[in-house]
Amino acid sequence: MNMSLQDAPAIAPVLFEERAGVHGRIGIATLNAPGTLNGLSLAMAHALDAQLQHWAADPAVAAVWLQGAGEKAFCAGGDLHGLYRGMRQWREAGGGDPRDNRHAAAFFETEYRLDYRIHTYPKPLLCWGHGIVMGGGIGLMAGASHRVVSERSRLAFPEITVGLYPDVGGSWLLARVPARAGLFLALTGAPLNAGDAIHADLADHYVPEVRRAAVLDALAAVAWSGDAARDRETVSALLQAQAEPVPAGPLQQHAARIASICAAASLEELVARIEAIDADDGWLQIARKTLAVGSPGSARLGYELQARAATLSLADTFRLEYWTSLHCAAHGDFAEGIRALLIDKDRSPHWNPATLAQASAAWAEPFFHAPDPAQPHPLADLGATAEPRA
Repeated sequence: MNMSLQDAPAIAPVLFEERAGVHGRIGIATLNAPGTLNGLSLAMAHALDAQLQHWAADPAVAAVWLQGAGEKAFCAGGDLHGLYRGMRQWREAGGGDPRDNRHAAAFFETEYRLDYRIHTYPKPLLCWGHGIVMGGGIGLMAGASHRVVSERSRLAFPEITVGLYPDVGGSWLLARVPARAGLFLALTGAPLNAGDAIHADLADHYVPEVRRAAVLDALAAVAWSGDAARDRETVSALLQAQAEPVPAGPLQQHAARIASICAAASLEELVARIEAIDADDGWLQIARKTLAVGSPGSARLGYELQARAATLSLADTFRLEYWTSLHCAAHGDFAEGIRALLIDKDRSPHWNPATLAQASAAWAEPFFHAPDPAQPHPLADLGATAEPRA
């Protein structure tokens, strides 16, 4: 009998399995949308968050392994098409309160809650960050207790090209990159290879892709103690045995120049220094050009948020980013950036504000506040567990 498309079984957004080990089971979660480079959808975030909670409570599960399907990407970011549809529907309904954008409100709350859960997960959680790891993909990977990169890994926060900013805790993560280089990464979307990802503390171990199966086999053979700290040390030793030295990437090669650029006293001066880069190096030139065509509003938001996140807890950073992201979905360049990149594909966004002078600190200030401060924050409960390392 022929099966129609309506009869075909739905494709699970995340695949879950458990692998029996000698002294415990390994929970394996695979993001399952290779056609979109495993872009994180709301359905995917809901499914993964629910399963992580289940595995955390299951004493038979000793550790969790997180990966992406396909050869190209772990996760290339959030579901921009879904967010764009939600923004269009909100505006067609008359706009108004940013919280009335139901899809954006649900997406950012679910995504940030999931990211925070990973940061504070009570069991070893290994993320295999192969291929493209961008935006929302870094949000998933950055909080894992063990973050593996391989020869094909490319990490970036490219949000300035779509009118957003490095969210998913990116404000907190980038504020802690050595020598303030996180500012450079936010403004330019510059990609990091494995070596630079480890240098920026967005990854921990470089393991060649060919050894992925061997690492999983070794995990299954671990004699787990049930003590989280000891078990994490065991996984670290296991990965060290499989890891290889990794050469410095462009971020490290140009560390002195980038540190000088990022020592600027203001965003305006920082942007001027990047615009003045005169070098034959392709990585630096692409970084300069990306800033030149990016959203001035995104540059301002990213800059201001890193300054705030430098003194915030991770939970408070997620709460701040939640309102900022909802305001971006309502009043910022986010919809226009997605339109130009993915919908009309003309790559000619009309940014508003159009210049950095117009995208002032005063312009950005309303993005950081709740529409109604008297109402409880949707992420008010974050922080009930121990915070990750600062």
